[in-house]
Amino acid sequence: MVTIVVVYHSGYGHTQKQAEAVLSGLTAHSNVKAIRLPINSEGNIPESGWELLAAADTIIFGSPTYMGTVSWQFKKFADASSKAWFEQKWKDKLVAGFTNSSGMNGDKLSTLHYLFTLAMQHSMIWMGTSLMPASSKAAQRNDINFIDSFTGLMAQSPTDASVEEGPLPGDLVTAKKFGERIARISLRWSGGND
Repeated sequence: MVTIVVVYHSGYGHTQKQAEAVLSGLTAHSNVKAIRLPINSEGNIPESGWELLAAADTIIFGSPTYMGTVSWQFKKFADASSKAWFEQKWKDKLVAGFTNSSGMNGDKLSTLHYLFTLAMQHSMIWMGTSLMPASSKAAQRNDINFIDSFTGLMAQSPTDASVEEGPLPGDLVTAKKFGERIARISLRWSGGND
């Protein structure tokens, strides 16, 4: 059994919805134990959360993009992870990341670069989306990977969208496929079967 922990912050509920779509892709594989670990509004996780992260085979980071980077709550969690860094507790774990913002671009790549850099500081092994973009003239907004991201998962939720309205269905299907890929790679990396 492969254990994958999704640790994320969501300010308005859109990033949580994205996290849930990723989790649905992870749990599509019977040999995967997926754990949802939200960062609270103060930027903390329970002490047991650190133990879950230390025991995980794969960790997925998630944060909304605020002002061109992760939320301060995610940054507080990342800074607190220096204890795990000092002991290299996450070394050689697989890792991936996702983000959501109100703009189509919204500087989400900057957030993914932050998550990637955090992973590299921890000596982890990064996984991208591997999803071909929907970039033809015939492409529709709800096509898979319409936002065209390879580094990590991106979604867009309009500023005035309720949680029910955003992220859009195509971004959620993309998130599920991203979760499925992470589960497959995690199982292969651990020598398990999917």
